Amino acid sequence: MNRLPFLALPLLTLTACGSADQPADTQPSVAVTTTSVTQGDLPETVTAYGTAAPSLSGVQTISFAQPGQVTALLVTPGLAVHAGQKLLTFAPAASARASYAQALNALHAAQVQENSTRQLLSQQLATADQMAQASKSVADARASLQGLSAEGAGQASTTVTAPFDGVIATLTVAQGDRTQPSAPLLTVAKGGALIVTAGIDPAQRARVNPGQSVSVQRLTGGAAVTGHVLRVAGALDPKTRLVSVDIAFPAGALMPGEAVKAQIATRPVHGWVVPHQAVVTADGPPHVFQDVGGKAHQLPVTVLLSTDKSDVVSGALDTARPVVVDGAYQAHDGDRLRRGQ
Repeated sequence: MNRLPFLALPLLTLTACGSADQPADTQPSVAVTTTSVTQGDLPETVTAYGTAAPSLSGVQTISFAQPGQVTALLVTPGLAVHAGQKLLTFAPAASARASYAQALNALHAAQVQENSTRQLLSQQLATADQMAQASKSVADARASLQGLSAEGAGQASTTVTAPFDGVIATLTVAQGDRTQPSAPLLTVAKGGALIVTAGIDPAQRARVNPGQSVSVQRLTGGAAVTGHVLRVAGALDPKTRLVSVDIAFPAGALMPGEAVKAQIATRPVHGWVVPHQAVVTADGPPHVFQDVGGKAHQLPVTVLLSTDKSDVVSGALDTARPVVVDGAYQAHDGDRLRRGQ
């Protein structure tokens, strides 16, 4: 009975010694994915928001110098039209037709006076100056009549046709409307003459130049299209207080009025190009982890450029060792790494 305490002590000692050396495969590990690390360039971008609209050189506004009435309207806003397609019918007002009739009468009276003066001159009853004045009156009356005729004042109605293939950008009248002289009736925009006008912060003006590549993304979603900078304004827009940038893009890629996000590629940034999620910015300065013999090795880095997909960093990275991507935020220096599924 007295031997039981004596035997218990060696048993406890053996148990404690057995737990001192934990097998390596039972140590905590982090599931990760890795990728190789390379040097490269990524463009620094300037982000701007804007709207697709017709360019000034690709737009034609239809108007008449005479008052009148829209007697037939054959299009609607946004309608695609072809060159020569009928758009509307316009009838000059009675006052315009009366002005044309007066000009016609004035020309006839001037011609009669010219003929009479010529006869008097042949009889030496009129001077050369009087003949010159009569001829000038005919020329002035004829020019006035031609001007009114060119403006459609002498026609009962005028049919307006599309000057080129495009779309009806704006329509300011309805059928039956009476219009004032030179009032815009509609605007036709060339199909391939749309641009995006976006606004950038004045502090970024020096970084943006014509010819730079631009990724244009609809705010409603869809694939991005590639364009380029056409023009950078030299003054602030009085309404937005931003610098306007005109961006060209492939014909048919956007419709007038679409809101877009534009990312303008400016200068290239050189360094280590790594996935964005590989750069850990929590709990201290930015750092990455590289796989060194199956364990996480923490390396401090400086972020030179950050995007949604990739970052450019500087630091003492080793091209022979993969960098941790997924799982980087769960890893600590010295953790054992295991490849995630």
